[in-house]
This record gives sequence, structure tokens and C-alpha cells, in this order.
Amino acid sequence: MKRIVLGLLAAAAMVLPAFAADIQPAILYDLGGKFDKSFNEASYNGAEKFKTETGIPYVEFEVSNATQREQALRRFAEDGRNPIVMAGFSWSDALDKIATEFPETKFAIIDMVVDKPNVRSLVYKEQEGSYLVGVMAAMASKSKKVGFIGGMDIPLIRRFGCGFVGGAKAAGATEVFQNMTGDTPAAWNDPAKGGEIAKTQIDQGADVVYAAAGGTGVGVLQAAADAGKLGIGVDSNQNGLQPGKVLTSMVKRVDVAVYSTFMDAKDGKFTAGINDLGLKEGGVDYAMDDNNKALVDDAMKAAVEKAKADIIAGTIKVHDYMSDNACPY
Repeated sequence: MKRIVLGLLAAAAMVLPAFAADIQPAILYDLGGKFDKSFNEASYNGAEKFKTETGIPYVEFEVSNATQREQALRRFAEDGRNPIVMAGFSWSDALDKIATEFPETKFAIIDMVVDKPNVRSLVYKEQEGSYLVGVMAAMASKSKKVGFIGGMDIPLIRRFGCGFVGGAKAAGATEVFQNMTGDTPAAWNDPAKGGEIAKTQIDQGADVVYAAAGGTGVGVLQAAADAGKLGIGVDSNQNGLQPGKVLTSMVKRVDVAVYSTFMDAKDGKFTAGINDLGLKEGGVDYAMDDNNKALVDDAMKAAVEKAKADIIAGTIKVHDYMSDNACPY
């Protein structure tokens, strides 16, 4: 415990005195690590963009177990860090308590709603982006069997899966395999198990596999590539992890959420409340770059763009799973 406190004190020293009268931003990552190639890394990229553009440094902390959350968050608040962004729903219990204790501090949490007058809750319509990559998966599949592998078995991840199933079946998939990696936070950082589940789905006939599992998804993409099949990444653009073997990535613009929160605080424009970000708001999308352009033909691009336009227009209504704890597809 002493080591944690000393680490936080060292991090605090990173903030230069020149910015003491200005904002002193901070970010706390979730389990899986800052460089998980997924959710946490997207958060880091947003903070880095802010620092590069403004010259204002930030402090950070990588949680390694759940018992550190409240202490780390309280210490940042006590040290005057403001705003403080938390990556991940698991910070909600600590934030609910600390936000009340520090009413003048601006907080933001990603993937959870915490109803406090000084908290910005950043949530996403993951099902919309997942629907799009489901369409792409079905069109790219030769077997018309595709797979979804989630991380921790929670409603949030089932929202990804439900949207994916909807898009895949709408585009002709005959079967969608679904598996979760586990029911504890360790499920976010188990590439070996992710790879094993992917191999099982591939043995059942899946030739495109979508992972929404944090660091675990790296193992899924590796297993798909090794088997000569296609993977689909998540959160960050993961097309480059296995070039030519990742059909696309369902990008969740966590980087923009972190950057915007820091920038709004700097500009005196920070507002609390719920920001619900979907395709229309630019919160989710699918990724195209040189790594996957050969995999996406004109027909697939046209189909996914039409689905995107229809979702934005409300012609296609993507079920979110969380509204009634069920997926109808």
C-alpha cells in the first residue's frame, strides 16, 4: 500500500508548477494496462493528443487490482488534479463516493453513468458499431458462420454481441457463435484463453471472429490469423496487429472522449451529465486503412455504408440488449 501512495506522489510531481493555476488533468486506467492495444490505450492516446496540442502535462495511474481504485482516485482529488478521467465502468463505486467528497473537482467516467453534478458520464452505443462489423463479417464469410468473443460477461459486452448478431444475420450469416472469456476482471487480459476460444469457434466453422475483450482480444486476432481466418478488432483500430488478416475494427472513440474532457475543462466548457455517443455523434464506427482495404470490396463497403446511414436515420433500429436484458436476433 505504501508503494502505491509513493507511486501516486511521484506521478503528482510530473505536473509542472507553471500549470498550477491552470487545470491539472489526470487519467486512471482500468485493468489490462495502459498499452492493451484496445480500450485503455485509446484513453491514453486521447490524453497524449491533449498534451501535445496544449503543452499541458497530465498524471496517470494504472490500477492493478480493485482495492486500489478508491485510494488512487481520492489521492488525485486531494492533490488537486482536475479534471480526473476514469477509463472503465469499474470505477463507478469509487467515483460515486469521491465525487461527493470533492464537489469542486470535475470528473468523467467512461462506460458508466454516475449521477453527480460534477461528473460527466461518457457512454456509447456499442451495438451500432457492432452491427456494422457484423454486416461486414457475414459478407466476408465463406461458411456464413461467424463468431463473437467477449471479455467479462456483463451487460455492456453483451451489447456488443447483440449488435454484432443483428448485423451478421441481416447480411446472411446462418450461425453466430458467442462466448465470453470469464466473469471476473481477469477476462480483460487473457490472450491465451481468447486464442483458445477462437480456435474452438473456428473448429465449429467460423471463419470471421469478432473480439470485444480488451487485451484478451489480441489473442483472438492472433489465433484467427494463424488459422488463415479473419479477425475483427475493437475499441482502437487494431487492423495493423495482423495486417491483411483483420477485416476491420469497431472503433469506439474513447480517445476523443478523454481529449474533449480535458480540453473542455481547459476552455471552461466542462459540463456534467450523460453523453451518449453512437454513429450519429461519431462515437463509434468501423475502421478502414491500408491494412484492410484489400479485404473490403465495393459491395461490402456499399452495404455497410447503407446500414450506417439507415441506423443514423432511424430506419434500422439496433437492439441494445441492456434495455430488457435480452437479444432478439
